[in-house]
Amino acid sequence: MSLTLIRNADVLVTMDDAGREIPNGAIAFRDGAIVAVGTSADLAHLTPDETIDASGCVITPGLVNTHHHLYQSLTRAVPGAASVSLFGWLKTLYPIWARYTPQDVFAATRLGLAELALSGCTLSSDHLYLFPNGVTLDDTIEAARSVGLRFHATRGSMSVGESAGGLPPDSLVENEDAILADTIRVIDRFHDARDGAMVRVGVAPCSPFSVSQGLMRDAALLAREKGVMLHTHLAEDKDDVAFSLERFGCRPGDYAEALGWTGEDVWHAHCVQLDAAEIGLFARTRTGVAHCPGSNCRLGSGIAPVRAMVDAGVRVGLGVDGSASNDSGNLMSEVRQAMLLQRVQNGAGALDPREALYLATRGGAEVLGRHDCGSLAPGQRADLAIWPVDDVHTVGSWDPVAALVLAPPAAPRDVFVEGRAVVRDFQLAQASRPEILRDARASLTRLMCDA
Repeated sequence: MSLTLIRNADVLVTMDDAGREIPNGAIAFRDGAIVAVGTSADLAHLTPDETIDASGCVITPGLVNTHHHLYQSLTRAVPGAASVSLFGWLKTLYPIWARYTPQDVFAATRLGLAELALSGCTLSSDHLYLFPNGVTLDDTIEAARSVGLRFHATRGSMSVGESAGGLPPDSLVENEDAILADTIRVIDRFHDARDGAMVRVGVAPCSPFSVSQGLMRDAALLAREKGVMLHTHLAEDKDDVAFSLERFGCRPGDYAEALGWTGEDVWHAHCVQLDAAEIGLFARTRTGVAHCPGSNCRLGSGIAPVRAMVDAGVRVGLGVDGSASNDSGNLMSEVRQAMLLQRVQNGAGALDPREALYLATRGGAEVLGRHDCGSLAPGQRADLAIWPVDDVHTVGSWDPVAALVLAPPAAPRDVFVEGRAVVRDFQLAQASRPEILRDARASLTRLMCDA
């Protein structure tokens, strides 16, 4: 198969075990895998089929998004949901989401994935937990294939409605036997455990306040039987913690542990309100955390103790969260926000730009169990982003790697996934931008007219 060589990068950031940053860097890949990294001189002996010049650019591993609700891309800036905390925000939006069709979910997912790709993301998880009007997880997986991103779809669920003391309306909850049966179906149909997999599937009951203890326990057993990962929301804000104490008589971390929701095959979203004991539990059990700084700010949930988690050895990645609670899907913006929030809380030295970039690349890949992604080294998958650092946004920066976070470029010039271009010259390479916008606008018009 053909060999591609990218050369003359101002810096190539490997995120390898040695943390190498290679001036005048170059990288070569074939069949979706990296075959060589080094200086441009080191790789000058290669005879590539395609050569790409990266002068004036920094090359990084592709960014990894560890938490998203892509269906929410059609409900940004909704009146009534702009200035309320988590529970009020959900109650405002549930009636709109209840009207979604499969076409709406497909359109919203493609829109959100296009936004991620154009911000340098190569691997995204997605947490779809409501399935009205014939919606299935299949709709999101097909959307990801059309854009070209690596995708970790999770089969979410809600089973405890308002009449049973839960938060969601009864119209949006499902029968638990049906949830488990469909979860088995999508795992068997789509999950690929091999290195280089473009699609993996996880098991993801929505939250402790929208599913039963029995479903949480059964979901963990099913995931381990199938060899897939587990994901849910945990300790997102003070109301979340209060609900756990009142309903279950324990803090969220204790609840998770009691039901089998700790371990290297588990990652929890948010974890804003974890205390020291819960941080220690997650560190000991190698439980992962998806930190979503923009969403946490937007909903007033608080500042997650990321510095304490990282210092304790908790695996932490970054997530943009749903576009209805962010309301952006730009992952590089989350890198900067994560750094700034830790500094607001803990001082100017609390999180270095390179540490923040690590969380968004190798850190996120490790949280998702993707040891084949997240770094640029021979044998790893060819997932990478090429960032221009010679334009208005970044010129004047003395350290081009730190500048990616401190003075970020407007967008990556090129993005590759499995060695295939997803973005070239700032434009989507596999999907049609006009078509994505047309379909999204059509769904949006219908949803707004029905409101």
